[in-house]
Amino acid sequence: MPRDIDQPRTRMPRLRKPNATDGAEIWELVRRCAPLDENSMYCNLIQADHFRDTCVVAEVDGEVVGWISGHMIPGQNAFFVWQVAVCPSARGLGLGGKMLHHLIARDECAEAEELKTTITKDNAASWGLFRSFARKIGGDLSDEPHFKRDAHFGGAHDTEHMVTIDLPGAAPLKKAA
Repeated sequence: MPRDIDQPRTRMPRLRKPNATDGAEIWELVRRCAPLDENSMYCNLIQADHFRDTCVVAEVDGEVVGWISGHMIPGQNAFFVWQVAVCPSARGLGLGGKMLHHLIARDECAEAEELKTTITKDNAASWGLFRSFARKIGGDLSDEPHFKRDAHFGGAHDTEHMVTIDLPGAAPLKKAA
């Protein structure tokens, strides 16, 4: 549960692998981060437990203030970022980018040559985060419609564009993070 949601953070949160006991707090964080799609609490619990090696939480004083869920795409040398959430009180610290760098530097992502994610065209915050990340690592960013409004979502959700960022010099990236 959020303790001091209106108080801005002034120190950088600690980044770590999640635990199953973080599932409920992650779910609450995602709920506070519109326009993110809310998954079930059980989904976040499974991510924090089964996919902990490719997910990250950011915490301050024991409170989860940031979350990225992701996984290596089976059969590809690509790391897929499913969701990025940063508590309103922790925004403006560059936390999203720091969590991305942290994940890409993990041994579990050593084979990744690309980072992929999907973003709707109107999600300015996500576009800003991933464009900034691509610039900082010197990677090329491309996108194309992937999950389409009518073909995949039955008209109930905007088209999700597959964003691909090349991870140039992945080994030096891992040492720098």
